[in-house]
Amino acid sequence: MSGYSSERRINIRDLAGMKGSRPIVSLTAYSAPMARTLDRHTDMILVGDSLGMVVYGMETTVGVTLDMMVAHGAAVVRATSRACVIVDLPFGTYQESPEAAFRAAARVMAETGCSGVKLEGGVEMAETVRFLSQRGIPVLGHIGLMPQSVNAAGGFGVQGKTDDGARRIRADASAIADAGAFAIVIENTVEALASSLTQELKVPTIGIGASPACDGQILVTEDIVGLGGDFMPRFAKRFAELGTALDSAVSEYAEAVRERSFPAAEHCFIPPAKGAGAKPRLAAVSPQAKGQRGA
Repeated sequence: MSGYSSERRINIRDLAGMKGSRPIVSLTAYSAPMARTLDRHTDMILVGDSLGMVVYGMETTVGVTLDMMVAHGAAVVRATSRACVIVDLPFGTYQESPEAAFRAAARVMAETGCSGVKLEGGVEMAETVRFLSQRGIPVLGHIGLMPQSVNAAGGFGVQGKTDDGARRIRADASAIADAGAFAIVIENTVEALASSLTQELKVPTIGIGASPACDGQILVTEDIVGLGGDFMPRFAKRFAELGTALDSAVSEYAEAVRERSFPAAEHCFIPPAKGAGAKPRLAAVSPQAKGQRGA
């Protein structure tokens, strides 16, 4: 295993050193609270453009803007100190030319403090990946199912099922790796092909609906904890039902408000008895509380 100190942030060289050693643990995060929890357990956190669907309720990721990625990316970086943070380049910010991609990626890197960017595409994006990599911007590739191209692809189908499809994905993987990508996400691709690519490529592969043989795995965090709504991708697994717990907590709160059992005296500022000299206090605030937050 490539060694790294827990006193510093994991970098792309550390991730590369994990290939053939141990699986790379990755999840998505779009907010500081979620990122703070993931930081203790993951090697890489992806601020994915999936936030368009998960956070903003969009039908696809196509409507995500660079401003959105910068805002969420900065929040995740601020909340973490250990995991390598990668931020997606959204649709329309990098496809036009390598120069356009550099301007978008440079802004993301400078304004978020992330360790690299992710972009979708294969052979057609190799020149752009090379352009960015040669100018100091680490690139995480993304092949197989590419959500930003869902309109052209006609849906979110499994990739690599035909000989032609497999050849295309294989060519994409080789081109992106040769162009300098530090790792490649393989999404929604037949298992045998993803496994084969993992053996062939010198860079780590990170699967999502691909193969257990990949050098790492990534999922949308909300899917694995039951916060993603009723939809559940076939390739994801529920490890908790926080949605159910959240619904129960909100229901209990609503009932307490309606029956006036909340707030109680201990949640209110109680003035001292006249002449007592004590300051008003809020009994519910713990000694560890650093500040007060309101609506």
